Amino acid sequence: MKNRILVVDDEEGIRLLYKEELEEEGYEVALASSGEAALERLDESNIDLVLLDIKMPGIDGVEVLRRIKERWKTLPVVLCTAYPHYKQEFGTWASEAYIVKSSDLRELKEKIREILNR
Repeated sequence: MKNRILVVDDEEGIRLLYKEELEEEGYEVALASSGEAALERLDESNIDLVLLDIKMPGIDGVEVLRRIKERWKTLPVVLCTAYPHYKQEFGTWASEAYIVKSSDLRELKEKIREILNR
């Protein structure tokens, strides 16, 4: 059975890039364009890992992370953002990993594989 990853990012290009790249790695990928949509998707689906942007309109990624950890305590969340300074914020420490967005997705793919193989 394929692992299911939920990609949450307000930028459509990023969502589609991650979907394509992660499907090539053999994952099933669901998409959400906002924090609100992500929480709805988690209620509806069996997701194995969440790839979550921080800076989004509405509910930001740090708040989404907090809500995920309240309801789905063991669900791994990887924060993936263009802003490295958020790594120092206490609210991000509940994530399993913090990746700075890059056009080279090797680090991201390796971290996802590592987390799902635990």
